[in-house]
Amino acid sequence: MTPRSAEASDIVVVGGGAAGLSLAHRLTETGAATVTVIEPPDGPWRPAERTWCYWDAGVDDLEEAVSASWPLLRVHGADGRPVTVEPAPFTYRMVRSTDLERMVHGRLARSDGGRVLRATVESVRDVPQGAEVRCTLPGGWSLTLRARRVFDSRPLPALPPARTRLLQHFRGWFVRTDTDRFDPAVADLMDFRVPQPAHGLAFGYVLPLARDRALVEYTEFSGSALTTEAYESALGDYCRDILGLGALTVERTEQGIIPMTDARFARRAGAAVFRIGTAGGATRPATGYTFAAVQRQSRAIAAALRDGHGTVPAPHGRRALAMDAILLRALDTGRIDGSAFFTDLFRRVPTERLLRFLDGATSVREEWSIGLRTPVRPMLATAVELPFLPRRYRPTARIGENHR
Repeated sequence: MTPRSAEASDIVVVGGGAAGLSLAHRLTETGAATVTVIEPPDGPWRPAERTWCYWDAGVDDLEEAVSASWPLLRVHGADGRPVTVEPAPFTYRMVRSTDLERMVHGRLARSDGGRVLRATVESVRDVPQGAEVRCTLPGGWSLTLRARRVFDSRPLPALPPARTRLLQHFRGWFVRTDTDRFDPAVADLMDFRVPQPAHGLAFGYVLPLARDRALVEYTEFSGSALTTEAYESALGDYCRDILGLGALTVERTEQGIIPMTDARFARRAGAAVFRIGTAGGATRPATGYTFAAVQRQSRAIAAALRDGHGTVPAPHGRRALAMDAILLRALDTGRIDGSAFFTDLFRRVPTERLLRFLDGATSVREEWSIGLRTPVRPMLATAVELPFLPRRYRPTARIGENHR
């Protein structure tokens, strides 16, 4: 097809997942730039509906897209003993991708110079005074867009070299039970009563949506993903033998793979091309949480552009990444028991402080006090070893967006 002439925007955002939509949302708030969001057209390349979770205090500007929230959190140890905590002032919140998309698309439509373009991106490259995005429209027409800056959230074809590389991989069922089985006030973040793999750790994850409905997931931290059949078997065993749900209907499923690695993710792919989301290092290495970091980085980028700065801030601080690298290595070597480690954190650390720690918002003094509540000797041994380990490339499964 004959190519269409170049079109211009101040900012082009490639990808309509959590990172792309969140950045577009913040940019429309500031009104500092015209924004074009490029999303895949309908078809096999357009992702199915996903859920993203995070914790926050009070009412935030995503409230319109929040479909459920929980004031209580629970962790079940491998010994079967639960610890239930009230994380006030935080609540744990769920955002469905379709709700966030609807909210952001509406705000783009009402803004001056905001739009959504359905197209397949073929290439992104620097050009004089900015960047150029070449894409193909659903009818086969090619289109070139030019912008002062491009923010690209597409998954990387391969992960950067790393000393440690685990995957957080999961499959979830949205279930409806024949009788009331869930407490809508309590979210089960980690249930370690499931059988543990020989290497890594596994846990259940339950987010009640009503007394008879919930998202139930089976998650592993390990070196490779499972087959769909293996996930289904693990979910069936978990629902039947541990949760005791009885008769149920699976109304929908979701599945994903997220990197847990100390790889160094470059935030630039060119002079005017920047990476965001998991591709830009927004996924927290030791937990897989991404959504909260995406919000912080999106706000910071929008503020920098409004104020005339060209820098893209890192999604996580160096201190947080260093601590995560130690934990990942300790988990990967088996020096610490992952289920006991995470359970003890919730049992021994004040919840509000722990959640701020997981978000990278604690002071050095607070982090020191938390560190003393972990297995000190194996963590110190790992910290001493880590600087001498080489970073290597390893083959990996295709990485998808996180639900956290």
